[in-house]
Amino acid sequence: MKREIRTSEKLLLSGLILILLFMIVQDWLPLGTLNDVQAIREEHSLNRLLTVTAINAGQILLLIVLILPFLGKKYPVWIKLWLLIHQVCIFAGVLISWWIPYFFGYGAEQMAESYQQMFGDTHTFLPVMNGFAPNTLHILFHLTLLFCIITTIYLSFTSSRKTHTGELPAIQ
Repeated sequence: MKREIRTSEKLLLSGLILILLFMIVQDWLPLGTLNDVQAIREEHSLNRLLTVTAINAGQILLLIVLILPFLGKKYPVWIKLWLLIHQVCIFAGVLISWWIPYFFGYGAEQMAESYQQMFGDTHTFLPVMNGFAPNTLHILFHLTLLFCIITTIYLSFTSSRKTHTGELPAIQ
């Protein structure tokens, strides 16, 4: 039986692949004004960077590997839950480490100096608040992650348009 992969599934997979690429390259490859590899290496040891990259990229790779067998098929409940919970937990970390300190100042004192060192010379379009401003590369990552969460919710509560027979499902 031929799989009919929905556009939303393709978008989710594309978003996760973009996040995976972000996780792999952000601390290692110079991307012009989007990152400062030298400043990150001055702030963190090589072992820490390797560990953080492996953990971050590994968990996104796990999500990709989990959804690949189910593209174009019905997702089991445990896959839906895993995808949603895992991504929401990552997003909670994003909120705690970036957006709550930025907007409300909670924890900003501990982070501002480190963030300024690592990201102070990178491109940002937001004003500095509470000692730092999220840089453009991280904002793109955060928005992509939020998009993936919304897409996962959509996929969890909708079914494919066609039934096994190829006909549209009956509306009840």
